[in-house]
Amino acid sequence: MHILAVGAHAADMEFTCGAVILAYTRAGHSATFLHCTPGEKGHPRLDPEPYAQQKLTEAKIVAAGLGAKARFLPYKDAELLAAEEVALAIADVIRQEKPDILITHPRRSMHDDHANTHTNTMRAIFLAELDGIRRPWPAHGVNRIYFAENWEDMEDFEPDTYVDVSDVFEDWLHITSQYELFRGGISSFRYKDYYQALGVLRGCLGRADRAVALMRPPGWGRQRGKLPL
Repeated sequence: MHILAVGAHAADMEFTCGAVILAYTRAGHSATFLHCTPGEKGHPRLDPEPYAQQKLTEAKIVAAGLGAKARFLPYKDAELLAAEEVALAIADVIRQEKPDILITHPRRSMHDDHANTHTNTMRAIFLAELDGIRRPWPAHGVNRIYFAENWEDMEDFEPDTYVDVSDVFEDWLHITSQYELFRGGISSFRYKDYYQALGVLRGCLGRADRAVALMRPPGWGRQRGKLPL
């Protein structure tokens, strides 16, 4: 089993579904984080270029701690467009990594980069599975698609899948704290407090001590517990 998590910025998927990734890599599965941009323009004291380098380093450390790989596309924070070029770049990664499950942002967001990542990724899934789209790698179809719960993407987000991450939750908090953004001091938003509390809330709804909520594309029904293996 291979899970590919596609985020607009380095940290998006680690914060939202990193605990799921850790649970599955510890169970013997593999995972890859694909970051469309570093998310380099949000630091109040660092210029974008040095912060980009910091985020790239943090992303590699956190991915390794979660038992996953980190990959990066060459786009800039706040400049990511919904474009065929980006969709093809993501499709190439899908063909190379051959994921069974893909997790990305839901369709609606207050952040354009997130919404455009959703659009590009859904287009990429379609392009990746078509034999008629000629690329250096053979076509590959993704079996399951999930959307992660991000505080900036809550419009129309209706969770239907609760993944029990109780056994790895504290380790995930520690590993993800390698991101300065998660620890605090960059943004006025309290990421660590929010996602720590969200794990408790979703655990209540998912009948677990700690859980992560995901959403499947409309019409896929409801489930609780584990992603299908």
